[in-house]
Amino acid sequence: MTATKLRDRRDSALKRVRGFLTSETTLYILKRLVQALLTLLLASVLSFAIVQLAPGNYLDILKEDPTISEETIAQLTARYGLDRPVMAQYWTWLVGVVTRFDFGRSFVYSRSVGSLIIERMGNTLLLAISSIIMTWAIALPLGIIGAVKQNQTLDRVLRILSYIGQGFPSFITALLLLFVAQVLSPLLPVGGMTSINHNQLPAIGKMFDIAWHMILPTIALSITSFAGLQRLTRGSLLDVLRQEYIQTARAKGLSEDRVMYVHALRNAVNPLITILGFEFASLLSGSFIAEFFFNWPGLGRLILQAVMTQDLYLVMASLMMGAMMLILGNLLADLLLKAVDPRIRLENLQ
Repeated sequence: MTATKLRDRRDSALKRVRGFLTSETTLYILKRLVQALLTLLLASVLSFAIVQLAPGNYLDILKEDPTISEETIAQLTARYGLDRPVMAQYWTWLVGVVTRFDFGRSFVYSRSVGSLIIERMGNTLLLAISSIIMTWAIALPLGIIGAVKQNQTLDRVLRILSYIGQGFPSFITALLLLFVAQVLSPLLPVGGMTSINHNQLPAIGKMFDIAWHMILPTIALSITSFAGLQRLTRGSLLDVLRQEYIQTARAKGLSEDRVMYVHALRNAVNPLITILGFEFASLLSGSFIAEFFFNWPGLGRLILQAVMTQDLYLVMASLMMGAMMLILGNLLADLLLKAVDPRIRLENLQ
């Protein structure tokens, strides 16, 4: 290969790299990441202050145990740094996070917070992502049907179901599902993530066993979200169907299916993508109730216990994770909006 061809290839590669680094999307992502660092810093200060405002600390629970001596309490206080000023505690924690990605040690479990979160995160994501898939797979078609059959009997029935779904608190839904599971037992598992003989099952059997235990908590997580998304899909599609360009497309003789699914639905999807970003951000908080009622070993139960026992660094890690997921969810929604609708300019998104 000649030197000229090598030079041309090098120049072409450099041009592509330069184009990527200076593209609107890359610059927007870098800008949002810089903003995210500042947001997370401020969120950490606020979160640490709020946690410290709670009366007492983890050791107050141990002080109520007469078998634990004052010397042991003093040693634990020094070990966890609870005898130091609040700002000193925060600074030590922040330095550990920035330099070593170390969120501290859990008081209850005497383990690093990072290992606890990683251990439970997969279970929570499995449950939450399956809930999102179920919600969208059901709500989108029903929302479209409601818009197409506007004010007809089927649309009225679907709207009543959505009102009922939104009106039911999540814990009531979980309780009802537990009652259904007990009535249908052993058809549906009452709680837990696996069966007693899970370890003796083959690989495919283990997958089906976990999926079997996911049925009820996934339904519990999906019902309220499904009702809201169905109504949003219906309303967004009806707004688009009233636009003049839809009437023009029909006047040109295009089939109703083409008008609906090519022109109308494509333009009605933008608000739904925004909702998807917020759903990603609420993966952690939305799993609390389902994990508690169905004994699912995820982050929700872990963090709930941390709040109740004032496990400081585990609570801080959960709050920071929630803030990070909110930031990533919003960024993901913006990028999806840009991919779906090229007319949108990222610099105009706030």
